[in-house]
Amino acid sequence: MKKNIKLTACLIIGLMAASVLFVLNQHSYAMNEQKIEIETPQGKLTGTLILPQHYSGNVGLIVFVHGDGPINDTYDDGYKPLWEKFASAGYASLSLNKPGIGGSSGNWLEQSMEDRAQETISAINWAKNLPMIDKKSIGLWGASQAGWVIPKIVKEVPNLAFSILVSPAVNWISQGKYNTRLEMKQEGFSENEIQAKEHYNAQVLQLLNERASYEDYLRIAHSENLISKERWGFIAKNYQSDATEELSYFNAPVHLVLGGQDINVDIEETERIYREKIPTNLLSVSYFPNADHSMLSKKNAASPLRTYLTAVFFPRQLVEDQYLDDLSRFVKTQP
Repeated sequence: MKKNIKLTACLIIGLMAASVLFVLNQHSYAMNEQKIEIETPQGKLTGTLILPQHYSGNVGLIVFVHGDGPINDTYDDGYKPLWEKFASAGYASLSLNKPGIGGSSGNWLEQSMEDRAQETISAINWAKNLPMIDKKSIGLWGASQAGWVIPKIVKEVPNLAFSILVSPAVNWISQGKYNTRLEMKQEGFSENEIQAKEHYNAQVLQLLNERASYEDYLRIAHSENLISKERWGFIAKNYQSDATEELSYFNAPVHLVLGGQDINVDIEETERIYREKIPTNLLSVSYFPNADHSMLSKKNAASPLRTYLTAVFFPRQLVEDQYLDDLSRFVKTQP
């Protein structure tokens, strides 16, 4: 009896040890990460510089431009499989903590899209002084809200090598209307309920157009979905964002990545505008029918529990299968 108990205990301990080693291995990436600090006129920016494990001479660099929200440099480790892919293709990556996150100065909710562009330009200029970085091979990767930021960067830094835009926003107001309707339909709301929400959103938009105060907003606000005062200020600064005309600033390859399950961005309208504004010889488009706004696969996006477990045990499988390979192929084709 005692022998069986000991054997069972040994098996359990062995399985636990194997599980720990498996998880550690899944979160071990073939790249070198360095925490960095950049001093700018607006204050200190912190982040991570990622280098290939083995390289000779200079390497290209991909600077990350985040989407909306309080995002840290690793996107809670969600960027790491992408960094590893870029490293395997011979590229370094640079990603910052947003202001107020991870030791970066300021508050990201006080930023305009122009502020975000200037912050990224400061990071690019800092990186150009690094001895291992090829100044002629610096590109951008950005998602969602970065669709308003990257064209502003390109306008001021015209010698960038390329830009990758994943589910990029084009027009703040039309995107908001699209997202509201599709999200409510997906959650089972009736047409009358959707129209009531759209009417309420139109009232909020009118207040923004009138430059109304937060107190004016509170007089009509729905308590179940209240915008904070800081968020109201952020929206007031940025709700007129529209990248349509600024897309003409691109003068280097642009890779547009879209997901068929995206309910945040109208991908058909986005692709149409990009094709109208960016020369055909500069634009490439990848479409993943089963990916959502964040390039999560359909099966992961449908289940928060599955997403969490995948992130813990199989982080490289969190996004759509072909997404990482697609970006790797794109950067390998750049000079």
